[in-house]
Amino acid sequence: MKIGVLALQGSFREHVTMLKKCNVEPVEVRKPEDLDNIYGLIIPGGESTAIGKLMRESDLDREIIRKYELGMPIYGTCAGAILLAKDVVGEKQPNLGLMNISIKRNEYGRQVDSFETNLNISGFEKPFKCIFIRAPVINSFYNGAKIMAEFKNKPVMMQQDNILISTFHPELTDDIRIHKHFIDMIKKGAE
Repeated sequence: MKIGVLALQGSFREHVTMLKKCNVEPVEVRKPEDLDNIYGLIIPGGESTAIGKLMRESDLDREIIRKYELGMPIYGTCAGAILLAKDVVGEKQPNLGLMNISIKRNEYGRQVDSFETNLNISGFEKPFKCIFIRAPVINSFYNGAKIMAEFKNKPVMMQQDNILISTFHPELTDDIRIHKHFIDMIKKGAE
């Protein structure tokens, strides 16, 4: 199975490594035709404004939306969650607008305010070590977006149909459970 990783900027290499650990074939996506013959897409953490502009310049944004509308599952981490949100509070940056959430960038603070914490995730037997780096905060959600994990009464991992987001970085851990969950979402959609 081939799964794409948007490779314009950010932590895409770490996601590639995680997918290899999950025994699937990662495909680095840099142009629209790279989306052909993949079963899902990961949008990594990084600088959401830069990734959004690069997506728009290469027409990847339109092709990602088209593939999503055809049923392709998407997982966004941190900046990827921002890019998938319908509303980015106080920002006019390019985004995909696919997930029914309102999100605010860098709400936990600057780089020096980054932190780790163990959180319970719906469907996981043991807590997951979550790494937050200049993380966004999900302010509101609606129309089918479901919470999978929370931190201080705010959602930090959510799923809506075939979109998965986390405001933390599972690709920076050795724990492949979230990537496996995404792969399971892809397999269920393919049935």
